[in-house]
Amino acid sequence: MNQDMRVAIVAESFLPQVNGVTNSVCHILDHLAAGGHEAIVLAPAGAPPAYAGFPVHPIPGLALPFYRSVSVGLLGGRIRGVLAAFKPDIVHLASPAVLGAAGATAAHRLGVPVVAVFQTDLAGFARRYGMGVAGRIIWSWLRRLHRRAARTLAPSRATLRELSARGIPRLALWGRGVDLERFHPSRRCERLRHRLAPGGEVVVGYAGRLAAEKQVHRLAAVAGLPGVRLAVVGAGPSEKGLRRLLPEAEFLGLRTGVDLARAVASFDVFVHTGSDETFCQAVQEALASGVPVVAPAAGGPLDLVRPEVNGLLYAPDDTSSLRAAVARLAGDAALRARMSRHARASVEGRAWPVLCEELLAHYRDILAIPAPPPAPPAPERRPDLAGGV
Repeated sequence: MNQDMRVAIVAESFLPQVNGVTNSVCHILDHLAAGGHEAIVLAPAGAPPAYAGFPVHPIPGLALPFYRSVSVGLLGGRIRGVLAAFKPDIVHLASPAVLGAAGATAAHRLGVPVVAVFQTDLAGFARRYGMGVAGRIIWSWLRRLHRRAARTLAPSRATLRELSARGIPRLALWGRGVDLERFHPSRRCERLRHRLAPGGEVVVGYAGRLAAEKQVHRLAAVAGLPGVRLAVVGAGPSEKGLRRLLPEAEFLGLRTGVDLARAVASFDVFVHTGSDETFCQAVQEALASGVPVVAPAAGGPLDLVRPEVNGLLYAPDDTSSLRAAVARLAGDAALRARMSRHARASVEGRAWPVLCEELLAHYRDILAIPAPPPAPPAPERRPDLAGGV
């Protein structure tokens, strides 16, 4: 099946919020536009009216209490009407939760197949914010949601195993692409490096959201290593506490686009601290920049970091293991140089157009399966939360 497709993307998070979900959706839309496909986006209110030439339909939303950079859609009352008017071939749920549940219900009633992309470990984030009891509720909700999908795409093998163990069916692996032009070793900036390490120290850097779920406080284990300067890129609710915890670190603030790529490429070692990553795009961007990575042996980084080749893995929640790994790389320039060469090579085949074509192949596989008849019309009632479509 090679004809153009009509794709409705229900995005739990979208512009102006900048995060992994938004980034993926934007790349998918760019690829659909380049391929001559038709698309619409349903996203939380506040989104721009259009992206890549495709209309964006706003849905009222709210911020999650434990992840306030993500505003999820609240009322799903108009979703069915938007989908019915567009007549999509397939509905794509991007990191579905509340708005995604409404999208799944609407698609089911219209007889349109659904592909769900699992991306955010909401249960893990809730646990990090001291809301562990909510994890069981979240998983129960996600099971009901994903059972309506013709296919759920997991970003890493670790996440695939977790979803399978949680009873989510019809799983397949689909990773994330990386912008190999933006994130490139040539972005390394000597002026920035001189600012960060005027004495020629080894620059050890982190880039990402500064929040509890990212466990950035683990960088304290690296602070004070001889010949090392610590740099932190990002912003978030934990920033004030981290500045107190890491007084010698250089905080570079939130950076995006080329500014982010320049900062990452200027590191000598990239450290990731969180153990709840379903994929970890920051690790992939560091590798594309030719920077060896130190990351926990958990979740998405297991698919990206090849120990002794492009980086090192440390035991999750073991800060002494983290410190030892960073100390080893910081003290061995030849090892860093060898890993740097392999870092870039390890992601050369993961450009976004390649990954987007893999996604379209999943769409076509699903569309080749005979569709069930539309669900009978539901009784008329007032719009409700999430499933009220």
